[in-house]
Amino acid sequence: MEAASIPTPAAHEDHHHGPPTANQSSRVNSEVLGILLFIISEIMLFGAFFAAYFFIRVVNSDAWPPGDGLPVAVAAINAAILLSSSVTMHWTDVSAKRGNDMAMRVGIVTTFLLGCTFLFIQINEYLHLGFTPETSASASVFFGLTGLHGAHVVIGLLLLWMSAVRIFKGKVGPNNHRGLEVPGIYWHFVDAMWIVVFTTIYVL
Repeated sequence: MEAASIPTPAAHEDHHHGPPTANQSSRVNSEVLGILLFIISEIMLFGAFFAAYFFIRVVNSDAWPPGDGLPVAVAAINAAILLSSSVTMHWTDVSAKRGNDMAMRVGIVTTFLLGCTFLFIQINEYLHLGFTPETSASASVFFGLTGLHGAHVVIGLLLLWMSAVRIFKGKVGPNNHRGLEVPGIYWHFVDAMWIVVFTTIYVL
């Protein structure tokens, strides 16, 4: 009589190769969670620049604003432009979830153009300020904060461009809008951060 075969450990092994699927305990989508964590790190970066601003202006009592003054009216117009782009970005995201291709295309193009307009006005403002980062510590922190935000606008525009390409290729819709939602969250962050920068630098 043959001896009963003894199952080897190999017989019970799972044939799945690679690491196991990650357990997602959060209800937040992983892509959305990733951009939110990234934004938190960016807030910390801006916080360091704001700390330098308050130290120079309050603790060190440097003259503010630097130079002969800041173009508050121009910055306010830019704030309105950027806030408008946040509205059109939200409209684009809603249109994607509803499957409205035409509204999606108009929305993303409008948002991109408004962002470019903001950047153009800010660069033009730099050229007519009458002072440079080397003028004083106050001038340095002004260019540091507004330039940091401008860099984030450039990154946001690149993300909007990539989203626009996907939209015009028909790759965004009700069942596939995450690639648009994530850049939209980043763009809303950029818009909100400008309100903080504008209020702190130009108004207070």
